[in-house]
Amino acid sequence: MTSVSFLRRDDLRERVVAAVPAAVLVVLVLAVASREPSFLGAASLRALLEGAAPLLLLALGQTFVILIGGIDLSVAVLASLGTVLLASWLPSAGVGGVLATLAATTLAGALNGAVSAYAQVPSFVVTLGAMGLWSGVALTVSGASTISIAEGYDTIFWLRDLRVAGLPIAAVLAIVAVLVAAALMRVLANGRALHAMGRAERAALMSGARTPRLRVLAFALSGLCAGLASVVLAASQFSGAPTLADSLLLPAIAAVVVGGTAITGGVGGPLRTLVGALLIAVLRIGMSVMGVDPSYEQIVYGAVIVSAVALTMNRGHVGIVK
Repeated sequence: MTSVSFLRRDDLRERVVAAVPAAVLVVLVLAVASREPSFLGAASLRALLEGAAPLLLLALGQTFVILIGGIDLSVAVLASLGTVLLASWLPSAGVGGVLATLAATTLAGALNGAVSAYAQVPSFVVTLGAMGLWSGVALTVSGASTISIAEGYDTIFWLRDLRVAGLPIAAVLAIVAVLVAAALMRVLANGRALHAMGRAERAALMSGARTPRLRVLAFALSGLCAGLASVVLAASQFSGAPTLADSLLLPAIAAVVVGGTAITGGVGGPLRTLVGALLIAVLRIGMSVMGVDPSYEQIVYGAVIVSAVALTMNRGHVGIVK
């Protein structure tokens, strides 16, 4: 078979992988609606989008890291730490507390990237260690308890109460963040370089791309998205807690790979993650409608991740799978 045939086959495969998640989303929505007709009502859709906002932000951050061929296991724990920091700083600093929280999570993400890039430690190991580190910091700062937000809540209340065309503002801002990220990745050289780095990092390095800086950038963006998710979560829960976002790790990874971003990097992007996050959000509601015990959700997400990777992984790009 000629190289042209291989290219055509890969191109066709990518198109199919990109189209399947959207088709599955439509089928899943129709299936849930047939079981629970009120699902397509305005109130249900608002609740769906409201619940999907923090998941979408975490998945967006995870997308940057997976695109370069890495993974960020600390993104959900970092969001939990963000809610604790925000709840601690809001009463005294107001808007400054929000900015300080975003700066802290971005810096933590950049630190993960710097260790991975310059100490040459696999991202899986770095972020696995970071999970314990940031979780310990969150428990220490909060005293292992929930911190209610009373004073200073007026700074973030609009994220819970404000509506745009009837849609929750947090969901609208999360979708706008995805669209902006997708546009910037298309027009900026660094955005295109993230894809190139995921496809072939050595070739990207030899072509002049500063791959260590790109790795730090990807993790810093993941940290920033974790911070944004923490603000949305704290606004919806009126509090910060050291484990508030921890359960979102698997759904966030699932949203990225189910959307069609290759776990091996180089293929995919924010728009696919948007479809994947909606799919996971509808799946969660579908399980509730079907009467599935919430304790089984993590099992389903794990199975979804393995299935999605098995179906979408291009084994021709990785040679031997270990």
